[in-house]
Amino acid sequence: MDKKYIYLLAIGHFSCDIAMGALPAILPFFISQYGMDYKSIAGLMFASCFLSSVVQPAFGWLADKKSKNWFMSAGIFLSGTAMGLTGIITDYWLIFFVITLSGIGSAIFHPEAACMVNKVAGSKRGTALSIFSVGGNGGFAVGPVLAVAAISMWGLKGISIFCFLGLATALLLMLFVPKMKQAIAEKTDNNSAKPAATADAPAKNDWRAFSHLVLLLIFSSITICGLRSFIPIYWVKVMGLSNAAAGSSLTLLFMFGVIMTLLGGLLADKFGYLKIIRISYALLAISVVLLSQTKTVWLGFLLLLPMGFAMFAPFSSIVVLGQTYLARNIGFASGVTLGLSFSVGGVLIPLLGYFADSYGLPMTMELLAVIAIFAALAGLFLPSTQKKKLLCQATH
Repeated sequence: MDKKYIYLLAIGHFSCDIAMGALPAILPFFISQYGMDYKSIAGLMFASCFLSSVVQPAFGWLADKKSKNWFMSAGIFLSGTAMGLTGIITDYWLIFFVITLSGIGSAIFHPEAACMVNKVAGSKRGTALSIFSVGGNGGFAVGPVLAVAAISMWGLKGISIFCFLGLATALLLMLFVPKMKQAIAEKTDNNSAKPAATADAPAKNDWRAFSHLVLLLIFSSITICGLRSFIPIYWVKVMGLSNAAAGSSLTLLFMFGVIMTLLGGLLADKFGYLKIIRISYALLAISVVLLSQTKTVWLGFLLLLPMGFAMFAPFSSIVVLGQTYLARNIGFASGVTLGLSFSVGGVLIPLLGYFADSYGLPMTMELLAVIAIFAALAGLFLPSTQKKKLLCQATH
């Protein structure tokens, strides 16, 4: 595992996801400033995801065919700059449009970056992807804090700080990505010079197994995106906290996520990816069920700890499992697994927003609890036959 490049990609992941992570914390301010209802707010979450769900697998396919040095930089720049513009414009549909662009930027970055992680990870794919994921979760954790702080100091115009962050990191990757690809090419040439007897068996795609994983991702994405969208508002409307305190709930959740993502990768390399996935989603279902039944502030914050593990610990396992099921199309597998993890839930968020307007936030949390139970059940049916050997070796 080439740690310096893994850390570089993690920094890029941090900068890309810090903008998307800020969005749920910004939404309560849109409610107070512009009088938006839950359906309008859910529409903005939908904007961040609906096109990225298509774009991300497409760029994953391109990463398999012919990757470009500028993919990751362009994605980070677009994600940060577009999100920064939401603090300058006031028209709802213009805000919707630039948030859509921010989501597309995120979709451009992730498949290429995950493919690069796979290439420099060596035999420790779980650990490498967990370090990469820590960068993203760190962005989601810092994003709400940065957004609330910037808005508190400069008003909604303070959100434009994400423009500068995106530009700085995009330039950093433009400088170092060519060097990383050259190192990968040299390593590939050295491996190809080894005797044929040491080569692994040809990689194969298992589309049936991958379809089972997609089903799990659909349920988990709806649950996690719903929690990201409604936890801050739930903290304000049901538990009676301020907008700033509600933003801190997301920060706390994603700070747990940073630790749990790294822990999940280490545990997966030791105990197996399927085991971590199944345990995590069972715990997620239990946590969301309990959250949906409480209005107590201290218990709500306490539940963020197991919820943080359940949401983030299986992340690297899911990506590695997808890359293993589609071993001949790693970029496409990365695009789908990373894309579905966030986008499918966002596409369906308007329906949850409509449900919340009609039946209230407590009932919405109960609905998310039911969906989380389906995710846990889907995890039990992930194929494991003849995968143990494949899950322990790098894909070629």
